[in-house]
Amino acid sequence: MKTKFISLLAIILGLIIIAFPMMGVIGVSSLIGLSVLLMSIYLLVVGVSIIDYNTSGAIIDLFLGIVLLLLSICLIFNPALIGFLTEISLYLAGIMLIVVGLVSLINNRTSRYGFYIGIAGVVLGLLYIIIGTYVANPIILGTLIGIWLVISGILKLMDR
Repeated sequence: MKTKFISLLAIILGLIIIAFPMMGVIGVSSLIGLSVLLMSIYLLVVGVSIIDYNTSGAIIDLFLGIVLLLLSICLIFNPALIGFLTEISLYLAGIMLIVVGLVSLINNRTSRYGFYIGIAGVVLGLLYIIIGTYVANPIILGTLIGIWLVISGILKLMDR
């Protein structure tokens, strides 16, 4: 039951992230902050759900979730922070996506599709950094995080 809930949560959060950039009314800091916020919610839920059988992975997920939660709140509620973080803010979510992908590789060694979830995180994180370097379009960048969440949710649903 936990796995289905987490899978559906990832798909819903991913679709929300994909839908918000289409509206085009959210600023760059708010869009990145929202994307990071939804990723932190996912990590916190996963960390709590795996604490019974993978304590070290749960601690890593919970730590990353809390760090991303604080970062997202700062980005959403302090627009001046984006000016300070302009150079690294576009890369920060990509780096976090790579880290989350690597953590997924470590945490999901026993699941059938866990490897692919981790690989998707690393690949989309690298794409995020490359696209952030040359395009810097928040719509595309937010959509990449949404795609990762949807892929993770679908693969977790398939992994029974």
